[in-house]
Amino acid sequence: MFVAVPIIELLLVIEVGSAIGAGWTVALLIADSVLGAWLLRREGARAWRQFRDALAAGRWPGDEVAHGALVLVGGTLLLTPGFLTDVVGFVLLLRGGRRLVLAIARPRLVASRWARWAARSASGATGSDAAQRRSQTGGDVLDIEVVEIERESRDDDTRD
Repeated sequence: MFVAVPIIELLLVIEVGSAIGAGWTVALLIADSVLGAWLLRREGARAWRQFRDALAAGRWPGDEVAHGALVLVGGTLLLTPGFLTDVVGFVLLLRGGRRLVLAIARPRLVASRWARWAARSASGATGSDAAQRRSQTGGDVLDIEVVEIERESRDDDTRD
């Protein structure tokens, strides 16, 4: 990733430069950086405001933290010169883009976390109580705690 992305960025800048000229290419990179900085400021302030509102309302701010993290990643990508990172950065700064990324990533992250937990559970790394019960019963014991989290629907999710 650290090798491929800069090479792709360099090739894209060369291609765009040969198509529209070096001056226009530099102007385009500067313009998308300025637009990205403005968007980062706006979306960062919105994410911070929603985080504070969630805390004030006594809600778990999980979605707000995820949106804030994606805004930071998007802003960082916009600081990197190049067209590929700018496109990804803009996607992460736009609210609809963040929703799409979270909709794709959340099930994978949850499944990944579940798989790691299950592997630790199967290897006996869940704690001394489970290991003691396993040795007493002669079989595997699945030691789990069920926690239910209800998400509240936010009215501002419908606005973009």
